[in-house]
Amino acid sequence: MGKEEFPSEKDLPQEDQEKQAKAAEADKAGVKDDKEEAAKPADVELDQLKAEVAALTQKNKDLEDKYLRSQAEIQNAQRRYSKERANLVKYESQRLGKDILSSVDNLERALQVKADDEASRQLKKGIEMTLEGLVRALKDNGIEEIKADGEKFDPTLHQAVQSVPAENDEQKGHVVQVLQKGYVYKDRVLRPAMVVVAQ
Repeated sequence: MGKEEFPSEKDLPQEDQEKQAKAAEADKAGVKDDKEEAAKPADVELDQLKAEVAALTQKNKDLEDKYLRSQAEIQNAQRRYSKERANLVKYESQRLGKDILSSVDNLERALQVKADDEASRQLKKGIEMTLEGLVRALKDNGIEEIKADGEKFDPTLHQAVQSVPAENDEQKGHVVQVLQKGYVYKDRVLRPAMVVVAQ
């Protein structure tokens, strides 16, 4: 084949050259568009993944916070339960002690009655022994009488039901008479002493 059979670009008419140039540009643009279109979905997917990671990170933080709060609540509940249980054990005899105090009062009143004959004295002796047994049982269980007569008035231990004029300055603010004994159970007041206070 000769040179004439394969014309060069300059031998092609002007229109054909322009068409070829446009086709070449279109091919280049097509490659660019394909690359841009391929890049766009990758960017969108990356953004979606970043958003998912951020959401999961936040969810993880929220769950961790809830877990820590739950742990703190459980520990607080356990502490409260232990404290309540310790108090129940510590003050287990409180109710029984309160119920027995009225019997102790009645026995003490019975002992104030004069015993004239032998039978009365024997009865009084039996009451004394019963009272001693009750007082000892109370003491063994941590219930003791509140010292009041002649003591300085203490509103946490004494209940003033009456006041009388003081005979001297030293007597002011002190208990001069006990109307009903008071009792403490360990560190709690079971019943305050009912007293007369000098003013």
